[in-house]
Order: sequence, then structure tokens, then C-alpha cells
Amino acid sequence: MAKGYNVLFVTSEVLPYSKTGGLADISNSLPQALNALGNEVRIISPKYGQLDERRLQIHEIKRLKDLKINIIDTQSKFSIKSSFIHGKNTKAQIYLLENQDFFKNKGIYQNIRTKKDFPNNDERFLFFCKAVLEILEILQWKPDVIHCNDWQTALIPAMLKRIYKNNLHIKDIKTVFTIHNLAYQGDFASSTFKKTNLPESVLSEVGFAKNRFNYLRTGLYYADKITTVSEKYAEEIRTKKDYSCGMGDLLAKRKKDLSGILNGIDYSNWNPSVDKIITYRYTYQEIPLKYENKRELLHKYNLEYKENIPLIGIISRLVDEKGFELIVNILPELMKENVQLIILGEGDEKYQKFLTNAKKKYAKKLIVHIGFDENLAHHIQAGCDMILMPSKYEPCGLTQLYSLSYGTVPVVRNTGGLSDTITDYRKPDGTGFLFDNYNGKDFLTTIKAALNVYKNNKQKWYTIIRNGMALDFSWKVSALKYMNLYKKVVSS
Repeated sequence: MAKGYNVLFVTSEVLPYSKTGGLADISNSLPQALNALGNEVRIISPKYGQLDERRLQIHEIKRLKDLKINIIDTQSKFSIKSSFIHGKNTKAQIYLLENQDFFKNKGIYQNIRTKKDFPNNDERFLFFCKAVLEILEILQWKPDVIHCNDWQTALIPAMLKRIYKNNLHIKDIKTVFTIHNLAYQGDFASSTFKKTNLPESVLSEVGFAKNRFNYLRTGLYYADKITTVSEKYAEEIRTKKDYSCGMGDLLAKRKKDLSGILNGIDYSNWNPSVDKIITYRYTYQEIPLKYENKRELLHKYNLEYKENIPLIGIISRLVDEKGFELIVNILPELMKENVQLIILGEGDEKYQKFLTNAKKKYAKKLIVHIGFDENLAHHIQAGCDMILMPSKYEPCGLTQLYSLSYGTVPVVRNTGGLSDTITDYRKPDGTGFLFDNYNGKDFLTTIKAALNVYKNNKQKWYTIIRNGMALDFSWKVSALKYMNLYKKVVSS
């Protein structure tokens, strides 16, 4: 086995301590997969609000208690606490940064009461980036690579190269920056730049929009290597204006340093043969047990189970990027079909309101659960016949990977990670149904094609299910690719 690397994995959310989306899952499972290959990956993340320290086994580190750093001309105090994330045969140490000025609220990016972004998000994550670098000397552990994730960590590469370039302890540490979603950028007024203490020359080097300072753009400019979470998305953000979110020029310049590495999933959590949340566990040889989960799910919501009526699921944030305008567009037509539909998600008020009204209108065939419920997500994956993902763009997507594992056939748009993970049903190794153009007509036509196979060609349907369940999207392959990237960046 190749020599392992010391890696500090910096992230704004990580299960089981914080979560708003897939980043939390990835921050939990990728470091463990890398450690299983002989690396030493430690995670660092903010500690939001009050966590149950006893249940989560969070411990104080005496030498990392009541530390002080200057941030925006005032002194701020923080402590670093320690815990471990455990998988089946792996683990990873996590440092949780506790601070009363910036992270005492439970909300991660938004006030959980008002659902609005914290007005000082620029300062919160500036503080986090600076604290990460400041503690490295005290830790008495030096990473070969700092692996940053998304805009909340994007100032670290710039600070290393422009503020800490003469610091003997950390100046030669390399950085890898992963884009999980290019649309979220940490874009602030130019007055934020003065708070960072970065030299003025950064402004002209990076090239910001007028009167703006953009954390993500800063990270993309200064990181040694850039990754994103699927090969197709890496190509789309570099070559297509609609996908580049204003970063096309910079990503084109950094073409040689940009690569796509597909996310994996944790099969100890998302595997119908061992899933403790569902009632009937099953393998690809026991598909009738899947229908017992379907029966139970429908019974819970007082809907009738009929063998020939497919149950369609949607597990999604209710936002434009996930294609929710297409779902609104086609719902009246879809509800004319002999189907049942269950939707789990939260997001834009307009979509939440639409679904609440639709639930009343189609009470005999539509289930809507506004909010996020991890347990219900497992029951939907185990109980549904198909899942819909009509994304406008999709960096990787985890929902369709979970669906494949559970024998739930994905109907998805041919974009980003969905393109890289789903093979069209017309091919012998087909695992799902794809449509190309972002419009309601093509989406509905593709759903009808799936319904046709479900109702009229059971043999074909079971082949699609078995093809999907046979695939392996565990982290091992992707973790090896990250390890090779660390090797390249350390030796460069």
C-alpha cells in the first residue's frame, strides 16, 4: 500500500453533529474511507449551538481550551473539543470548534426561527478559517494537505499563501478545494475584504465583480488542486455558461488543476439488507419483501396498497435547482395516471404552499411531508417503486445512489452526477430512465415510459432493479482517487 498522508478535512457540517445536506454525509464517510487506506485524516468543523456532549462523546482538550485570536480588530475566544466518528471497521477523529461569538446558535447558515441567512456569515466563516490555521501549531500534528470544502472554508488557501507564507510551521502545507455546489459562493459586499487582512493585491489577482468579495472565487484561485463531485459536473461548470455561475473564466484557467471525483455512499447506513430503520430487510433476490415495505408505508398514510399501482417518491430540497418547477408543471397530468406519489422535503415557500394545496386536492393518491425526516427517507427508498430527480443541474446527487441500492428505479435528468451514475433503461445494463431537455413535456414522457415498463414488462422492470442493486458506489474507489490526488499535490 502507498504511503498514507496526514490530511486535515475542513468542513462546515458533518454527521452526526450538524447537517443541512449531502456535505454532512460526505464529511462523515470520506475521511473514514481514506483512513481505511492508511492515511490519517482528521476533521475540523464548527460546533453549532448546544450538542449533547455526553451522548456524542465530545471531550475537552486542555491545551486547546480558551484560545484567543484577533478577528476584525477584536479578540475572540474559542476552544477545540474532540470526538470520533465510527463506521463499521473505520474511524476518524473530529475537532469541534466552540465559540460563543459566532457559533452559539443552533443554525448552521440560517437562523432556524426566521429561516434567513445570518447577517454575519462572512465573519463567522472568516473566523473559522483563521482559527483552523492558528491551531495547527498548537496541535503538534502537521497535515500534508488541508482539504477544504465549499465557500465556508475557501479563505484557507488564500490565507496560507498570502498571510502565513513565512510561518515555518504551516507555510508548505498544500491545499485541495472541493466544490460540492458551485451556486453557493459566499458572495459579500467588498467591505468584507478589509476584515480578512489579506493584502490589497489579492483583489486584482483574483478579479471580483464590482463592489463584491467572493469567498468561493478566492478559494478557486489559490487552492493547489480543485475537485468537484462528479466528472460530468467538472466538465459542465468549466464549459457551459449556464452551469459556471460566473466562475467559467477562472475554471477555464485552472483546467489542469480541476478534476471530478464521484461521491460514494456509506453502505452501512444505506443498504436494504442491513437497514435497521426499515421493517423488512431484503436483497436483490428478495424483491417481494420490498413490497411489504411499500404496503407498510402506504398504510401509515391511510392509502390503499395495490400491486399494479406504482408508488413514486421524491426526496428533495424544494428549490428551482432540483427541478421543482417541472414537478409543479407536470403534477396535474401525473395525477391523472394510475399512480401514488409521496414527497418529502422543505425549501422555497412557494413550493411548500403549492404542495400543501396539492395534498388536499389529490388526497387519495398524494402524500406530502414538509420538513426533513431521515427515517422517513429510508422508508421511502425501501417502499417506492421509482424516484424522481428532474434537476436543473446536479453536482453529484446521493438520492439516486441510495435508490439504486434499494431497488428503487430513478427517473432523472441527464446532467452532472446523474449522467455519471444512471444508465438508460434501453441499454442491457440499464438502471434508470433519463431525459435530456429541461422541460415538463420531456420529463412527463419519461415518467410515462417508466410506468409503461412497470405495468407491462415486469421482466424488464426486475432486470433494471437488479442491475442497479448490483452496482457498488462505496467510497473505496473514490477514496483511492483522492489519495492519488494528495500524492500529486504533495509531490508538486
